[in-house]
Amino acid sequence: MSKTTRATQALASLGVKFTLHAYDYDPDADRIGLQAAQALGVEPHRMLKTLMAEVDGRPVCAVVPSDREVSMKKLAAAFGGKAAKMMRPADAERLTGYHVGGISPFGQKRRVPVAIEQAALGESSVFVNGGQRGLQIELDPGDAVKATAAIACALTV
Repeated sequence: MSKTTRATQALASLGVKFTLHAYDYDPDADRIGLQAAQALGVEPHRMLKTLMAEVDGRPVCAVVPSDREVSMKKLAAAFGGKAAKMMRPADAERLTGYHVGGISPFGQKRRVPVAIEQAALGESSVFVNGGQRGLQIELDPGDAVKATAAIACALTV
């Protein structure tokens, strides 16, 4: 497994400190984020999942704890829209340049607006996908916000 991805390159170019964690990715897991948290022995609320969605037809990225569900109503409101829906996996892969299960908010092929669950900012560190299946990036949640120019708001049910 390569430890250099577009996500790690993007963070390194910004001077962001991070630690990489590899784990055995289970493609059959019902919830990939929870499987990653279990594999790495991390509390599920610190393991953030990257979700690609559309708000009023515009692509956006939501980063939320793996043990929570994103509220489409809150996601739409975060970006000043009326309606939000999850993006089709093939569209998410084409837009980000990553495969589902390895989508990172960092270093996406096409930059889109990002929102991060505000509760994550209270953690000393969080884990975010590293740009490939089986690779997580541990970093300060404030650095994740800065690196993606994200808005922090309540996004979960």
